Amino acid sequence: MKVVICGAGQVGANIAKYLAHEGNDVTVVDLDPNLVRDITDQLDVQGVAGHASHPTVLEQAGLKDADLLIAVTHSDEVNMTACMIAHAVFDVPTKIARVREQSYLQSKWSAIFGSDHLGIDAVISPEVEVAEAIHRRLEVPGAFDAVTLADGLVTLVGVHCGANCPVINTPLRHLTTLFPDLNATVVGIVRGDQKIVPDDADSMLVGDDVYFIAETAHLKRALSAFGHEEQEARRLIVVGGGNIGLGLSEMIAERNPGIDVKLIELDRRRAALAAARLPNWVVIQGDALDPRILEEANVKGTETIIAVTNDDEVNILASLLAKRAGCQRTITLVNSTNYAPLIGSLGIDAVVSPRATTVSNVLQHVRRGRVRAVHSLGDDFGEVMEIEVLETARIVGTPIREAKLPEGVIVGAMVRGDKVVIATGDTVIEQDDHVVLFSASKDVREVERLFSVRLEYF
Repeated sequence: MKVVICGAGQVGANIAKYLAHEGNDVTVVDLDPNLVRDITDQLDVQGVAGHASHPTVLEQAGLKDADLLIAVTHSDEVNMTACMIAHAVFDVPTKIARVREQSYLQSKWSAIFGSDHLGIDAVISPEVEVAEAIHRRLEVPGAFDAVTLADGLVTLVGVHCGANCPVINTPLRHLTTLFPDLNATVVGIVRGDQKIVPDDADSMLVGDDVYFIAETAHLKRALSAFGHEEQEARRLIVVGGGNIGLGLSEMIAERNPGIDVKLIELDRRRAALAAARLPNWVVIQGDALDPRILEEANVKGTETIIAVTNDDEVNILASLLAKRAGCQRTITLVNSTNYAPLIGSLGIDAVVSPRATTVSNVLQHVRRGRVRAVHSLGDDFGEVMEIEVLETARIVGTPIREAKLPEGVIVGAMVRGDKVVIATGDTVIEQDDHVVLFSASKDVREVERLFSVRLEYF
């Protein structure tokens, strides 16, 4: 597949890395020649320095032969213009644009993205996606990651294994014996720098981060088995009244009206805007790194602080100060990958990465076959995918143990109608099933092949 990516920032570079490692023909366009040089030095991709919305630059990047355009520059207008040119001039089959300005995303303007105008096939809004990701973590207390799949019937959960975890040092094949009603499958273990796709002989150790796929209806039971029985927070502090913070706050106000929330915003104008849009909330104008401001927000009596300013250092420090003052849990927005090695040792409970969230969203539209959802787990670890099984798929009618799945693939669950089936080796994959599986990065292409059309179908 030939892909042109407009934007060589963190998001564009990560998408390029994913797609290049899978053997795709990738060209990256960016106005900054230094970024273009860096990305071509590090990855097996082509680079073009120039304005991503100029037809001559896009032609130089090979857009006339491209299967996919991904526009993720820092400018919404450049992203939209690049997609429009790809649609009107080069007839590119699929166009994806990152759009941050919320006014563009109002439903009354949605027609501008359609085929009669800009021709954009998928619009990605990092602010909306990040707010949703944080809200999911609030709904699954104790988890550092949580994603619902298959219309909410299945949930991917990431949890930290502490010393009180009941399943520590237990081979995975014994989990169903110890917990007969545990409708969950462990699909990934992160142990320090080691990323493990487990088999049934592997055990979890204290300090591991574990990903499992569970039936949503039994999620509390699954969390309890991993030592997490935290209650959903009823008292919150949101730090940051920017697009993410204000969008998240409005989401909480709409979906969780009984929760006591305070918002802290440094900028006076943004604080006034937040107060106007959240009339039933306490909005404090001040510095979240000032202990007096945190005391005014009653941080000691707060169960969760959510730090979502546009400054990573402020988010990290505000989270640590709040926890030191007595706040029970932290959810922290971190853009830079430079802090990743420090996060665990600092005691931050959950980190949200706009970059990773956006990459997951883009990959959903890149994957071949009837891929309904994709969630990326860490850098180069793998992806959790929800795939609708077509009649023509190679894998239909095959028990999982005979399906010749790569070693890096674990089928976590299948949804058949409205029923969730936690997969075993004897489970037969049927037409119209929604299969939720984990695939290591190196095996994604093979997964796409197994769920693609059989040659004999033609």
